[in-house]
Amino acid sequence: MHSTGGTVKVLIGTAAVLALLTSCSGQDGGDGVKKDAAASSPAAHRAPEADPTRVPGVGDRLQGQIPAASRQVVAVYGKGIDSADSTVVLYTKTGKTWKASASWQGHNGKKGWTTAHHENDKRSPVGVYTLSDAGGVLADPGARLPYTQTASIQAPHYWSKSHWHDFDYVIAIDYNRVKGTAPNDPTRPEGQTKGGSIWLHMDHGSGTSACVSISKAGMKSLLTTLDPARHPVVVMGDKKNLAA
Repeated sequence: MHSTGGTVKVLIGTAAVLALLTSCSGQDGGDGVKKDAAASSPAAHRAPEADPTRVPGVGDRLQGQIPAASRQVVAVYGKGIDSADSTVVLYTKTGKTWKASASWQGHNGKKGWTTAHHENDKRSPVGVYTLSDAGGVLADPGARLPYTQTASIQAPHYWSKSHWHDFDYVIAIDYNRVKGTAPNDPTRPEGQTKGGSIWLHMDHGSGTSACVSISKAGMKSLLTTLDPARHPVVVMGDKKNLAA
């Protein structure tokens, strides 16, 4: 009898331990191992998906300045507020969805970016600007924007030789300028101290006076792709200001 009673006690004790372990495993909906496993799963740590109806990396302040009619955005993502390095991405909107269609490495103002640009500060202005006119030293490569070919736009040869071809192709950024004129039109509606003649142009491998520069192939691609009917704009700035 003592042997049988001992066996019964062991079995009861074992059952109790198994019940406890089952409860800790979370299989009954408790807060045990099952919940911890879910929290550590790849799905739990996955970054939220980007909203396809917004230009990536652009916060509400500048996103709201993109005209509703715009179907092409050239986004210039500056590496930092004081950096001359940037990445330029062309986005195209179909329906309500923005998709990247091309990208290039490039440069901006040699001293970085500013939200209060002024003449000769060597910083590019943060903001959203329309793209209305193009031109250059070279013949029109098939631009959709109005294109003015002129030798008067050529970089002076007292500049470093690496800069001589900067303006072979240019697209005027509509900052403090009159739309519908050649990129080198000197008129400054907001006054000379606010600066001007800020363009997308060909890259020379380093920072600019305030413009944005990409490769010759990139400029040709933009010139033949940007379409006035799609109301193209440039959204430009360092990543922190863009995201604000």
